[in-house]
Amino acid sequence: MRGPLASAGGLLLALLRRRSCSGPPLLLLLGVAVCLFYQTVMVARNRLRSGTQPAAADVRARKTSHDVMMEETRRFISDLEAVQRRRDVQVQSWSQKPLQRRWRRRRAVVLMGQHQVSDTEVQLYQQVLRQMDYDVHLSTYAETSSVLRSQQDGSGWSLLLCLSSAERSCLRRVSFSHLRHQRVNLIPAMMDAFSDAGGGLCRLFARSQRTDLPMRPFSCGQLTNQKLPFPQDRAPPPGLVATVNLYVLVTSLRPLTSFLHHISVVTTNQELRGRTTELSDFLLQQLGPAGSHHALQQVKQVVGDVLQAAAASTNMKKEKDNRCVLCYQLLTFTLLFSGSITPEIIQVDTDLTFVSLRDGAFDGQIGRDVILEDTLHFLLGTQPHLSSEAEKEAGQHGGCTDSLCLSDEDFPRLLQFHRQMSTSSAFQLLSPSTTCSSSSSSSSSSSSLSDLLIRISCYYDLQMNLSSRSDDTNASANQESPVSSQGGASDLCVDPRLRQIYTDPSLILTPPFSPRVKEYRAEVTFDTVTVQIRPMPVSPACRVHLDEHRGPRMANYPVGLGNSRISILVTDDSEHEPVVMTIYTIHVYRESRPSLPMFADHVMCSFVQDCGLLVRPAQSCGLQPLATSPSPRQICSSGHEPGRWVVPCLSCSDNRTCDWREVAWQPDGCYHPLVDRPLLQDCMADRKVMFIGDSTNRGMMYFLMERVNASLSDWGKAHDSLVYGNLNGGRTQVSYSYYPQFWLERGLRPTFRQALLQLLHRSRPLVDSHLTVLVVGGVQWVNTDHLRTVGDVLDRESLSNVLVVVKSLGMGFHLSVDGIRSLSLREIQNLDRDNDNIVSTAKHHGYEAIDTFSITMGRYKEFLQGRCACHFHEVEKFGSSTNRTKSSRPGSSSQSSVQDTDLEAEPETFTYHVRGPVNQVYSEILLSRLCPRTRT
Repeated sequence: MRGPLASAGGLLLALLRRRSCSGPPLLLLLGVAVCLFYQTVMVARNRLRSGTQPAAADVRARKTSHDVMMEETRRFISDLEAVQRRRDVQVQSWSQKPLQRRWRRRRAVVLMGQHQVSDTEVQLYQQVLRQMDYDVHLSTYAETSSVLRSQQDGSGWSLLLCLSSAERSCLRRVSFSHLRHQRVNLIPAMMDAFSDAGGGLCRLFARSQRTDLPMRPFSCGQLTNQKLPFPQDRAPPPGLVATVNLYVLVTSLRPLTSFLHHISVVTTNQELRGRTTELSDFLLQQLGPAGSHHALQQVKQVVGDVLQAAAASTNMKKEKDNRCVLCYQLLTFTLLFSGSITPEIIQVDTDLTFVSLRDGAFDGQIGRDVILEDTLHFLLGTQPHLSSEAEKEAGQHGGCTDSLCLSDEDFPRLLQFHRQMSTSSAFQLLSPSTTCSSSSSSSSSSSSLSDLLIRISCYYDLQMNLSSRSDDTNASANQESPVSSQGGASDLCVDPRLRQIYTDPSLILTPPFSPRVKEYRAEVTFDTVTVQIRPMPVSPACRVHLDEHRGPRMANYPVGLGNSRISILVTDDSEHEPVVMTIYTIHVYRESRPSLPMFADHVMCSFVQDCGLLVRPAQSCGLQPLATSPSPRQICSSGHEPGRWVVPCLSCSDNRTCDWREVAWQPDGCYHPLVDRPLLQDCMADRKVMFIGDSTNRGMMYFLMERVNASLSDWGKAHDSLVYGNLNGGRTQVSYSYYPQFWLERGLRPTFRQALLQLLHRSRPLVDSHLTVLVVGGVQWVNTDHLRTVGDVLDRESLSNVLVVVKSLGMGFHLSVDGIRSLSLREIQNLDRDNDNIVSTAKHHGYEAIDTFSITMGRYKEFLQGRCACHFHEVEKFGSSTNRTKSSRPGSSSQSSVQDTDLEAEPETFTYHVRGPVNQVYSEILLSRLCPRTRT
C-alpha cells in the first residue's frame, strides 16, 4: 500500500484525466477530491493518535513512516500543481473568447491620500503593476475614486492599495465582506488590533486572556521617535541588547498565515541610530551559529504568539462581516532584546516604519520600496493576467458543501500558499508554525486548511534543507579552486539601469521616472536651494556615481536660479577603472522669487539681510518700511558705502506682494552714477585693466567687457591667464589671472605673489598711473596679507601709482553641499568681520574697495549655477541671426545658459551676455569708481 495520502492524490489525478477542464463542474469534482483527500488524512491521523499502528513501529519504522508521509505529501502537491495547470489552461481558453477579451487586464486602484504622484511609493506601484499588466488608476480617497464608486461590489477592480493617509477612507467605504477574488492591502481586524486609534498593543494586551504574552504594555506607542529603552542608571545586562524592527506580512487570520521579510532595522545599545541588515546575519554575528538559530526561533515564536492573540481577540461577527479572502496587511514589529535571546514586543505599527535609521530620508524610502515591491511580486507574480470578473467566471471556487471539505474561500488560499512556498522570495514563513519532525507531520490542527498548510510548509522546508546541504557539499568540493572576484560573471554590470531616483525634497520628474528613460526635467520653487539625490541601480553589481566616474553615490546639490544639470553615471566597477555604461540626466529649473507687478498704490520697503540667515544679529531682518526722503543728490565717494536693498511692495509685511523686478541697491545718503556707454568708452580709452581672482572676479571682468564693447564676442571659463586686446576699438586691454589654483597640490600651487607678477609681466607695457587698473578679489580667499603683498609688488615693479580696486568677500559656501567645505552661521558671521578688516586695510593703502559682502548678504538665495552657491552671474550664449539657439523654456528669449563646466572654444558666430542682477550692481559700482567724474 502506498498510504492514505497517495490514494487521495491518485483519485485527484484520475479525475483530472477523465474530465476535460472546461467549466465549474471540474472544480466541483476537484473540491470533492480534496475533501476525500482530507478525510483520508484525518483517518490516518486518528489511527496514529489512537495507537493502532503496527507493533513493529520502532525508531526505524517511525522514520520510514515519516518518509512515506512526506512522499505522499509530494504526490498530493504534484496533483495540486496539476489542478493549477489545468485551471490556467481553462482560464486562458476563457480569456480568448471574443466577448471576454475586454477583461484580460486586471485593474488596480491606488488611493494616495495626501501622497503626491511624485512620491516614490506611488511611482513604485505604477511601475511594478504595469509590468504585471495591471491597468492602474490613481485617486485621492475612496470617495473620489470613480472605479470604486461605480463598482461597489468590487467587480470592477482586482487590487486596491490604500496608502497610509487614505486608510480610514478605505476602511469606511470599502465593503470587505464582498471581496472574494480582489485584494486589498488592509485587513480590518489587524487595523483594529494594532492601530493607535484603537489603543494599539496596550489595548490588545488588556483584551487578551493570556498573561504570558511577550509584550511590554507600558512601552506601547512611546518609542517611535525616542531612544532605546535601555536602563540608563546601570550597565546593560550581559547578552544581546538591541531593538529590532521586523516587517511582517499577514495574508490570512483564520488560519493565521504570516511571513517575515529578510530586511530588519537593528539598533544596539552602542549605536545612536539604526542600520539595515538581515536579522539572521545580525544574530549570527552576536550569538554564533547555535545561539542565533535558537534566537531566530524565539523571535518567530514571539511574533506568532502576538499575532495569534490579535486574531483571537477579534470580534467574530465583525471579522466575518469584514472578511476579505485575499486581503493582506504589512506590519512593523519592534522587539527589545534586553540581555536574553527571547525578545519582548514593545510596539506594533500598521505601516512600514524606518524612523530609527541613520538616514531616514533615503534609507527609509528605499527600505519601504524594496519591501513593497517584494510584497507585490510575492502575492501577484504568479497569477494569470485577468480581471476579477474573469476569475469569477473561470470558477475559482471550492466544490464541497461538507464541513470537512475546502470552501470557496479556503481553496484560493490553499493555491496562494502553495505558490508562495514553491517560489523563491524575500519572505520566510512565520505562521503556521511547525518544527516539521516525524511527529509534527501527523499532528492535528484546528482546521482542515491549517493542517494542509502545515504539511505543504513541512514538505518545502525539507526540500530547502536538502538543497542547502547539497549547496554546502558543492561549496566544499570547490574550495580548492575558488573563482576570482575580478572575473566572476555575477560581478559584471549586465543591467545598467536605475531602479529609482530618490530625491529630497521630492522632485516631480517629467516624464515620470522609468528605468528606460534617460533624461528628465524638474522644477523647484525659489525657496528650494538644495536637492539631495540618491539613485539606486536595478542590479547590485552596478555602481552609481554622480557627475563623474568616481563621484559619490549620493550628494547634496545646490540649485541655482535658472537651469542646473545633474548627471548620474551607472558604471561597471569590476575592472580597475570604472566603465560608464549608462548616463541619466536631470535638468532642474529653479524659479525666480515670486513677484507681483507694481501698482500705483504701493510702498517702498527695504532690507539688509534675510531672516533665514542672520549674519548681523544686532540688525533687523526681512522687509522694513523705508522712511520717505528726497532722492540723494550726492555721488558716493567710495564703493563701500553702507546701504540696503529697496523694493516696491503692497505691504512690507508680505514679501509676496513685492515687485522684485524693481529691487535696487541704495547706499545710505548717496548714489552711484550709471556710466553711459559713450562716456564709458572715452573713460576706458588707452587703459589697461588687470583682474586677479576667482570666478566671481571674472564675472565682473566680462560685465565690463560687454558694457564697453556693447556685446561680448568671446568667453571662456579660464583657470589660468587671459589677455583681451580687441576692446573699445583696440583702445582698451583687459587681462585676467585665476587665483587660487586650488585644484593643484599645495606644493605646486603658485603663490599670490607669483600669480600677480605673472599677470603684470603678461600685460606689459604698463604706465604708472590710473590708466593702469588692478582689480583684486574673490569670494572668500582674500585677506589683509594679500593687500600688503599687492603694495610690495607694485612698489618693486615701479607701479605704485596705478589704481587698485579691491573686491571684498561675498556670500557663498553657506549651504551643506557634498564634496566642498560648508560654513556654519558663526563662520559666516566671522566672515562679515573679516570683510570689514579688508575694506579698512584697502582704505589704509589708498585703494578703492567695493563691499560685495554687504550686497550679496541680503540676497544669498539668488545665487546661480555652481556648487559653491557663490556665483551671482551667468553667461548666456546667443546664436547668430542665421543660427539662433532656442531656449529650453517657453517664453524666454532665444538663448541658452553656458554652464560653468564648458571649456571648449565657442564658434565665432555666437555672442554672449552676462546676466545676474546682483553681479550687475557691484559691477556698475566698479565702473562708477573707474570713471568717477562721469555723470548720467
